[in-house]
Amino acid sequence: MHKNLLIPTVLAAALALPAAAATSAKLPQVPEAPLRAHMAFLSSDLMEGRGTGQRGGDLTVSYLENQALAVGLKPANGSSYRQLVKIAGVKTLPEASTLHAEANGAALPIVFGKDWVWGAGDAQAAHDINADLVFVGYGIAAPEEGWDDYKGQDVKGKVVVMMVNDPQPTADSPNRFGGKALTYYGRWTYKFEEAQRRGAAGVLLIHTDASASYGWSVIQNSWSGVERFGLAQGTPGTALQGWLTNDAAVALFKAGGQDLDALRTAAELKGFKPVTLNAKLAGSMKSAVRLVEQYNVAGIVPGTDPKLKDEVVIYSAHWDHLGKQGDGKDNIYNGAVDNASGTAALLAMAQVAVKSPARRSQMFLWVAAEEQGLLGSAAYASDPLWPMDKVAANLNLDSLNWIGTARDVGTQGSERTDLGKMAEATAKAMKMSISPVKPDLGGGYFRSDHFSFAKAGVPAFSVHGGRDYLGDKEKTAALQKTYAAKYHQVSDEYDPTWDLSGMTQQAQFTLNLGRMVADAPQMPQWKAGDPFGAIRAKK
Repeated sequence: MHKNLLIPTVLAAALALPAAAATSAKLPQVPEAPLRAHMAFLSSDLMEGRGTGQRGGDLTVSYLENQALAVGLKPANGSSYRQLVKIAGVKTLPEASTLHAEANGAALPIVFGKDWVWGAGDAQAAHDINADLVFVGYGIAAPEEGWDDYKGQDVKGKVVVMMVNDPQPTADSPNRFGGKALTYYGRWTYKFEEAQRRGAAGVLLIHTDASASYGWSVIQNSWSGVERFGLAQGTPGTALQGWLTNDAAVALFKAGGQDLDALRTAAELKGFKPVTLNAKLAGSMKSAVRLVEQYNVAGIVPGTDPKLKDEVVIYSAHWDHLGKQGDGKDNIYNGAVDNASGTAALLAMAQVAVKSPARRSQMFLWVAAEEQGLLGSAAYASDPLWPMDKVAANLNLDSLNWIGTARDVGTQGSERTDLGKMAEATAKAMKMSISPVKPDLGGGYFRSDHFSFAKAGVPAFSVHGGRDYLGDKEKTAALQKTYAAKYHQVSDEYDPTWDLSGMTQQAQFTLNLGRMVADAPQMPQWKAGDPFGAIRAKK
C-alpha cells in the first residue's frame, strides 16, 4: 500500500491554488479488515443477492443504516439515513394486448419478442393507442452540434421511430458527436427522454447489432416476459417504449411507403427533416404493474469551514444486485465484486473520514436499483438531500479491483472537468499513474450512477481499478479474465483468499481525491463546451 500524502504542493498543482489555501492534514489509511468484513457479509447468502423489491434488499438497507450510525456518520435526511425511492415494476402482457402496426388499413405480421418488443414507459396498466408513425432520424436535438432531428415537427400524440447511436464522423467533421466515441445523445435512454419532452405518445428504436453494440437477444431478454423497473416518482416516460428488429423496421417502412436505407443515409446530414410514414400503431397495450418502495442510504461528515461546510463532496456506490432468481440449486446472485465491493469500500472510507473532517462536508451515499437502470441515483438527483448547485463533485465506486495492488487507477470521464487534473495530482502523491484514456465506444460514462449527477450539472465520474498490476503479469491477466464469466452470474461470490490490497488502494485514492476537492477554495468546474457544464451554468 502506498502512503497517502495530501500536501499543499499537490493541491497547488491541481488547481494552481496558493499553498496557504491547502490543508496540511494527513488522512489515515483506509483499513482492509472492515472493508473485507463488510464485503464478505454483504455478498453472503444471508443477504440473498440484495435484490430490488426482495427481502435481501430490505436487509441490506437495515445493515447500511446501522453501520453508518456505528462509524459516526450523521443522518443525511433529517433524523434518518434513508431516502425513499418509489419504483414501478412493469411486465408487458402481450397475450392480453392487441397492439399492432398497420399500413393502408392492413395489420403487419410482426410478432412480439421475435420482431419487436414494447412496454409501458409511464407505469400504467392499460393504454389504448392509435398513433401515426414519424421517422426522426437519430432523434437528437443537440444545440452545441447545430443538430436538430425534429426540425419543429409536432410529434405530440405520435409514435416516433428512430435509430440508436449518434451521427457518425465524416472526413469533413471527424469529431462531430465525439468522433468514434458514443455520446449521451446516442444512448437509448436519451432518445426516450427527448421524445417524452416533445410530447410523443411512444418511441420505437430500430435495432442493429452494430449500432446497439449487442444482439437482439439482449433486447429480448430485457423486454420479453420479464418485469422491467422504472421510477414511479417524477416525470413519467412516454406511454409506449419499444424496439424493432432491423428486418421488421425495413418491412414496416416499405409498407408505409418509405425506403429505410435511403432515410438512414439522409439522417446522417444536418438538413434531414422528419418523415411521416403511411403507417400507424393501433390497439390496446396491457401490463402488470406493481409499486415497490426501496431506499437510498446516506450519511454526512459535516465540514469544518464556516462557509464551505454548506457545500459537499458525495461518494456513492450502489448497494443492489440481482437478488434471487429462478428455482435452481444456486439461485442467489451474490454480487461480491458488483457491487458489495463498492458498498463495503464506502463504509471503510467513512470510518476514516469521520476521524478527520474536511473543510467541505462529505456525504456517503449508497443508492438503490442501479441494476434496474440507475434508478436510485436518478431519484436522488431529482429530489436531492443537499442542493445540487452546492455539490462540489460526485465520486462513484462500482466493482472494485479484486486482483491486487496496481501502479495505475482508472479515471475515465474525469477529463471532462477540473477533476481530471486533481485526479492526476492525487495519483502522483500516491506514486501511481492515471490509466490511459480510451475512446468511449460503448458509452460507459453514461452507464454508472455518477451519470445521474452529471446530468444535473455536478462534476462526476466513477473511479475504476487499474490494470498495471504489481504482481506476475501472466497470472494477474489470467485472473482478470475470469471475471467476465462471473459478471451478473451466481458465481460472483466472495473468495476469502482474494488479495484486497488493490481494493483498499482504490478506496484510498477516491477518499484522497474527495478530500482534495473538499479542501480546495473553489468547486471544480466543467471544461468549456461540455454539454453537462451548461446545466450547472444555468443554475
